[in-house]
Amino acid sequence: MEQRKPWLKQYPKEIPHSLDYGNKSLQSYLKDVTKEYPNKKAIHFLGKELTYAELYESSLKFANYLKKIGLEKGDRVAIMLPNCPQGVIAYYGTLFAGGVVVQTNPLYMEREIEYQMNDSGSKIIITLDILYPRVSKVKAQTCLEHIIVTGIKDFLPFPKNMIYPFIQKKQYGIVVKVEHQGENHLLTEILKSSEAKEIELDINPEEDIALLQYTGGTTGFPKGVMLTHRNLVANTLMCTTWMYNCKRGEESVLGILPFFHVYGMTTVMNLSIMQAYKMVLLPKFDATDTLKTIQKFKPTLFPGAPTIYIALLNHPDIKKYDLSSVQACISGSAPLPVEVQEQFEEVTGGKVVEGYGLSEASPVTHSNFLWGKRVSGSIGLPWPDTDAKIIDMQTGEEAEVKQIGEVIIRGPQVMKGYWNRPEETEATLKDGWLLTGDLGYMDEDGYFYIVDRKKDMIIAGGYNIYPREIEEVLYEHDKVQEVVVAGIPDPYRGETVKAYVVAKEGKTITEAELDEYARKHLAAYKVPRKYEFRKELPKTAVGKILRRALVDEEKDKIKQA
Repeated sequence: MEQRKPWLKQYPKEIPHSLDYGNKSLQSYLKDVTKEYPNKKAIHFLGKELTYAELYESSLKFANYLKKIGLEKGDRVAIMLPNCPQGVIAYYGTLFAGGVVVQTNPLYMEREIEYQMNDSGSKIIITLDILYPRVSKVKAQTCLEHIIVTGIKDFLPFPKNMIYPFIQKKQYGIVVKVEHQGENHLLTEILKSSEAKEIELDINPEEDIALLQYTGGTTGFPKGVMLTHRNLVANTLMCTTWMYNCKRGEESVLGILPFFHVYGMTTVMNLSIMQAYKMVLLPKFDATDTLKTIQKFKPTLFPGAPTIYIALLNHPDIKKYDLSSVQACISGSAPLPVEVQEQFEEVTGGKVVEGYGLSEASPVTHSNFLWGKRVSGSIGLPWPDTDAKIIDMQTGEEAEVKQIGEVIIRGPQVMKGYWNRPEETEATLKDGWLLTGDLGYMDEDGYFYIVDRKKDMIIAGGYNIYPREIEEVLYEHDKVQEVVVAGIPDPYRGETVKAYVVAKEGKTITEAELDEYARKHLAAYKVPRKYEFRKELPKTAVGKILRRALVDEEKDKIKQA
């Protein structure tokens, strides 16, 4: 077995090759940690703090209220909230009631909300007061029976809670008042009136779904990934094992990655609860607020995405802040440029490593070691109990060492399938293996490298070109802040390489300058033929640059020409 898994030889003695996942539901970890650390702070949110005992009690109250309004085991509950205590309460409360969580992006507009509610069959949604008008407009066209409403002010300390409505009115131009009656419910009333009793549940962790995680949907309609209790427990336990120097009950985690994204949910929320860490939550990413928060509250762990680290590194006042509390960062959601990794380690003194995963795997499958050998440009090694291999795209056989093919993965974190999509499940899960759609290779030591998405590979003049390689080169230019490379239609070459570039603040950069730089570092056929300079690039909520959105823009331009 070790011959086919050369990565196991790289593991330090602290990381076991296999773990015992027990037979527990995800929510049982909140109950356990509350018994062990009842008075420990679980959440810090804009000045307000909740202990584990308070979080557990509120989650049970929420669960009992869901049962009161008719929730049955397996019913779906949509959570449409930014990072805030209410999001954690609703998530664990739904699980305590036997429901299935449906994470819903608070940025969704009516059409997207309607689609997700109907596709998931959600009966109940919890959302913010300022988002209530959006949800109520589509309620009649969905299966929704109840809307639970909360506001940011509900979990702010005095006097912030009194001032916040005025700030909200100035920011959004609206003040929404919802009455606690009929199909509308206020979380503040629920937490006052509901009882905090435990609910007897018969959970089969391997079979019962805990979460429907909708994939990005940048092409076609988003699909609901069915993640079981076992999937989520396994991935979180793998994470704790990988971060073996972190001390149970002692770390604090900066929660910027949104919980409605599976990466933030696992590496911030579920990890914190499993290990009795304190979550320092921010409802949205703002570079200045983040730097102030790190200096003041001294988080030790900072899971993030490259665009978050880039924004902080390019903040004009970064040198004025003390970021030395940050000990460990696992970067996900997009490739981590080596330049960014080195600079962020320099300013924090902590370790920043690249990891890899996808919603269908709860999400993490690979990472470099935080403490030990790491390989720049590699996504690292498979996590414990995670098998991975590269498949030759022509033959379907396992590829040779360093041969590029499709990355496929098997392990206890791999999804049950796509919600109500048996054909797509069958196309993605083959004999227990998850086909990722990513192209990569493995070296002789078992380190994996992603060269690109299968669908993002550019074929220009017969050459296979991988955007990531070009992006890595352009990121090293001292005037480039962000860059994404895409293949755009070309009548002669089939596709041609185009780079979309955001210059660093106060810097001017020209096409000729970048062209000259690229030609020094890349083969001629890989050098971008076109450049477009932008103030910003389109991104997902977790900061992943939307390459496909730029390609679609180009196609629309051609149609209109």
